[in-house]
Amino acid sequence: MRWQLRRGALLCAATVAVVCTLGTATAHGEPGPSDQDGTLVGPSASGFPPSGQPFAVGDAAIDSFGGYLPDGLPLSPFDVTNPVIGRLDPALVSAVQEATRAAAADGIEMRINSGWRSRGFQQRLFEDGVVTYGSVQAAQEFVASPEASMHVAGKAVDVGPPEAAAWMSHNGVRFGLCQVFANELWHYELTADDQGRCPPMKPNAAG
Repeated sequence: MRWQLRRGALLCAATVAVVCTLGTATAHGEPGPSDQDGTLVGPSASGFPPSGQPFAVGDAAIDSFGGYLPDGLPLSPFDVTNPVIGRLDPALVSAVQEATRAAAADGIEMRINSGWRSRGFQQRLFEDGVVTYGSVQAAQEFVASPEASMHVAGKAVDVGPPEAAAWMSHNGVRFGLCQVFANELWHYELTADDQGRCPPMKPNAAG
């Protein structure tokens, strides 16, 4: 599901040894915003810790940055070296890549704004949503808990830009990809049945 990080300081998990600021490196390793002394600060855009080493699977519960992508820096669906894509369900990746090729033939560039997310990162997004929307109940309409999130399970992608999401709304089912929530035009999962039909959309993430 799509999310927006509030402009301001974000709380960091105590076990993650990073400076909790919104500056970051880009998805392709170019320098991002820096502190006054020129030192890069913030989470890794590629979902890797500051050391550059990938998170171990067992670290997912405490990894509060895994799956983070900076605003305006989406990924190609073919960038499987990035855990945002590489940790998705292989069948979903294949379907999105096929859809991307078909969209390109129609002059539409498909990008991924969000894919796999760690449990810790999803928890951080959920808690942020509670603050933004004022209650757990209201937040659940826009961001799922780690237990319910298909992003954490590696079974959901958020596509962009808007013209790509519009293309997917008309063509995604050809590849088994369905819009799941009526209030999220960008969120797709591999949920079409054997007859190529999508299930009825839920009104929002709360179901």
